[in-house]
Amino acid sequence: MRRPPVGGVTAQNLAAAGHDLSLWGLFLQADWVVKSVMIGLLIASVWVWAIVFEKWNTMRRVNRAADVFEDKFWSGGSLEDLYRTDGERPTHPMAAVFGAGMREWQRSAETGATGVLALTGMKERSERAMNVAVGREMDGLEKWMTFLASVGSVGPFIGLFGTVWGIMNSFSAIAGMNNTNLAVVAPGIAEALFATAIGLVAAIPAVLAYNKINVDLSRFSGRLEAFSSEFGAILSRQADEAPAAAPASGPRQPAQV
Repeated sequence: MRRPPVGGVTAQNLAAAGHDLSLWGLFLQADWVVKSVMIGLLIASVWVWAIVFEKWNTMRRVNRAADVFEDKFWSGGSLEDLYRTDGERPTHPMAAVFGAGMREWQRSAETGATGVLALTGMKERSERAMNVAVGREMDGLEKWMTFLASVGSVGPFIGLFGTVWGIMNSFSAIAGMNNTNLAVVAPGIAEALFATAIGLVAAIPAVLAYNKINVDLSRFSGRLEAFSSEFGAILSRQADEAPAAAPASGPRQPAQV
């Protein structure tokens, strides 16, 4: 049997040197700076996954609620009844947009203003209220998206900082022991690379999740804006059909499409 060369590095040599190259061992043996980097990145990774699951559940919920609400809106029932059941205390973004438009229309109608200019002003104020509601609801849905983007872009650099620090410690150990044996260098380099790996573990899911969620948010924002435009067109039609007086009971229900 062929024997290893004198001075060769084997698993027994590393074990004899007291170095645990398992993941937990690398963490325990790391410098406090590297440990801080690892802990911070692990916390960020857990936070990223929590945000991902929360956003996934939220987007599924609001899309399902929007489907149900649009069915009610185009069903031919009374918009006043729909406002009382869904718009006054909205539980999802589309109902909030509808409620904002109806609320402004009713407030304007209660003033008793008449004439084409008054009805046109009612329509424009309702449209502005819905646009503000769309922006407010999207701001709520986009919460924590900046954190995902930050982890995705900064995570690898934080891990790289831990890598550089660990390699510096390795070179310091070489200089202090006057020994270039791999058993002296390997633990510090392994710790350094472990920090980079954790940085990538945190950053890669954050980037992928940010891109996917951002696309979903853009689609839902377009859906809200489309609904706002459709409801605004209904209000505009009401204003054109009733130039003499503001309707006291609000706009009529659109026909089923």
